[in-house]
Amino acid sequence: MYTSVKGFLEDWKIEASLTLQVLDKLTDASLKQTVSDAQQRSLGEIAWHLVGSFGAFLHAAGLQLEVPDFKEQPTSAEAIAAAYRRVNDAAATALTEQWSDAKLQESLRLFNFIDTTYGGVLSFMLRHQIHHRGQMTILMRQAGLVAPGVYGPNEEETIAMRAARAQQ
Repeated sequence: MYTSVKGFLEDWKIEASLTLQVLDKLTDASLKQTVSDAQQRSLGEIAWHLVGSFGAFLHAAGLQLEVPDFKEQPTSAEAIAAAYRRVNDAAATALTEQWSDAKLQESLRLFNFIDTTYGGVLSFMLRHQIHHRGQMTILMRQAGLVAPGVYGPNEEETIAMRAARAQQ
């Protein structure tokens, strides 16, 4: 749980940057990738869900935030990444302007079934992003894309590092 808006925004900036590394590697064709069948979310649906979740979490907690209409998912990977950037910036501004550190200690009932604090909402939102980013990297591999190393080097980066060490 977060106790300061600044502390959350520092963590969020790092995580949002990592999410953008993933979003920026998506292709329009990859957006259709699913695990096994059409019953599951596609890579594009998960990416668009991440964009939409800003509004879902923060609006549910009473933050006033302008977000795009999420009824229709873009067919362009670039459009999804651009929307993420816009909503990310708007959320950071809204949090800074509307919530205080004291507010983060206050209790609320999120989505009518989760008892938490406003700081807890921010923690939940951050973990939600990390969870779906992990799903996206798996689907990227299945779509033939190289997923970026998020918390460390990916397979290709590890191979390149080993090759560089072997040449020394």
